[in-house]
Amino acid sequence: MIEKDRTAENMESKNSSSGCQTDNQKETREKNADVNEDSNIEKNESQEDVEKKDDSTKKGFFKKNNKKPDEKIKALEEALASEKDRVLRLSAELDNYKKRSARELADFKKFANESLIKRLLAVVDNLERAVSTGSENKAENKVIEGVNLTLKEMLKLFDQFNVKPVKAEGEPFDPAFHQAVTQAESSDHPENTVITELQKGYLLNDRLIRPSMVIVSKAPEKKDAENSDCSEK
Repeated sequence: MIEKDRTAENMESKNSSSGCQTDNQKETREKNADVNEDSNIEKNESQEDVEKKDDSTKKGFFKKNNKKPDEKIKALEEALASEKDRVLRLSAELDNYKKRSARELADFKKFANESLIKRLLAVVDNLERAVSTGSENKAENKVIEGVNLTLKEMLKLFDQFNVKPVKAEGEPFDPAFHQAVTQAESSDHPENTVITELQKGYLLNDRLIRPSMVIVSKAPEKKDAENSDCSEK
């Protein structure tokens, strides 16, 4: 009998403990369910917020790009016209650069030997002076003939490099090509005319490299004394 009572008590204690466990499990389940519901609500709210933001950005984008087709075409035509104008300006600048470079190169080729020719002008001057001071002595004349041949070769060389003498004697005085050393009275020439050339001037490819040194004529002055004598007589 005593054993039966003990077993009955054990059974009751087990049932009571199992009942407590089931109650605790129910409470935890209810709590988990509440947490899940709260998390689901928060997720739904966050998704709604994201969707609202996306909708607002899309609306803003479409508002910005909600242009009429005519306005878009006009804007594209203006952009195309500006690009064409820019390309034309760049092309014109490139053509001008090519022309300028070609002109500078041609000028460099024309006048690259200018300094050498200027030095040779002094040699030609000395040869011309030697030829102009000829002598009746036959031996000296042979030397002069040799100098004259050398002078002719030098002048041929000048002609090959387009070196030309400046016209001076008998021409009107031109300060662009002539350098006046002095003036002399002359009744045989008009006023401001070159009557004597002291040193030849030269042009290199139509550019002056040395002016001619000249004497320029001026009108003769009337003598007051002669006029007074004539009047007394």
